Amino acid sequence: MTDYRIETDSLGEVKVPASAYYGAQTQRAVENFPISGRRVPREFVRAIGIIKCAAAEANMSLGLLDQKIGKTIVRVAKEVVDGKFDHEFVVDVYQTGSGTSTNMNSNEIISNRAIELLAGTIGSKTPVHPNDYIPMTT
Repeated sequence: MTDYRIETDSLGEVKVPASAYYGAQTQRAVENFPISGRRVPREFVRAIGIIKCAAAEANMSLGLLDQKIGKTIVRVAKEVVDGKFDHEFVVDVYQTGSGTSTNMNSNEIISNRAIELLAGTIGSKTPVHPNDYIPMTT
């Protein structure tokens, strides 16, 4: 039996596997778009990590992103580049729309890992909210 945590988003509550670094929006995408069973390619995941890292560094240098949070995001983005979270990129490659689900998948992974490194609770969205801090890195 799988252990879950309950997360909330604008649509309400959703069960997310307790061990997952992704969150509610990723879980909804997995449930709503089971199209091919194929995930986003490794090369694309690596590119996401590179972009998130570079943008976090730029926003720190501009004074738009808190240094402690920014450095933690950079650290996690480099872990994404290195493939540490490949298994967490669970959204179908043929999702609907413009890649929003893949972007949120990456935002939630980076946010929750940063929260963990900052001694917070995964899924709490504190102190690194996936919709507030991580979009600054795209």
